[in-house]
Amino acid sequence: MSAEDPDADAPEDDEDLRYFVRIGQTDLDGTKSVERSLTDLNGIGQRAARIIAEDVGVDRRDTFGRLEDDQIEEIVERVEGFAGDVPDWLANHRNDFFDGETTHETGNDLELTRREDINRMKMINAYKGVRHKRGQKVRGQRTKSTGRTEGTIGVNVEAIKEEQAEEAAAEEDEE
Repeated sequence: MSAEDPDADAPEDDEDLRYFVRIGQTDLDGTKSVERSLTDLNGIGQRAARIIAEDVGVDRRDTFGRLEDDQIEEIVERVEGFAGDVPDWLANHRNDFFDGETTHETGNDLELTRREDINRMKMINAYKGVRHKRGQKVRGQRTKSTGRTEGTIGVNVEAIKEEQAEEAAAEEDEE
C-alpha cells in the first residue's frame, strides 16, 4: 500500500455496494446512510425514516447500499405500508375526502394527491380554494405587510429621484 494510490486504503467491499436503490419511481443514493437516503424520497422525513429503520431492525447510520436484499425489500414494504404502522397524526394524507381513509403518500403520488385536493377546493369554491385561486396566503398568515407581489412597500426613493431628474431636465429645456 503506497501513499500515492488513494484506492489502496478503500475496503474491498465496494463490489457489494449498490449505488442506487429504487423505491417506487425514485432512485435513492446507496452511498448515504439509511436515514439520509430515505429522506430523499418525497413524503418521508427524518422522523419517518428513523421509525422505518427501527421497525426493520437496521441501524439508521448504516450505508443504504450495503444492506442485504431482504432488508431493502423489508424497507420498501415498510415505506409502502407506513400509514398502517404509525398513528394517524403522523400520516401525511389524513381523512381522504372520498373514502375517509388515512394514507401516507410517497414519491409522485404525494404531489398528485396534493394537486387533486387543491383543484377540488378550487372547483367547489371553498375558502382555501378561493385563496389558492387568488394566489394569496392560505393558512391564516398575515397579509397586511407580507406576501406582497405587486409594487413596492413604502417609499420608492429611486422613482422619486428619477421623476425629479426628468422635471429638472424639462425645466432646462423650457429655458
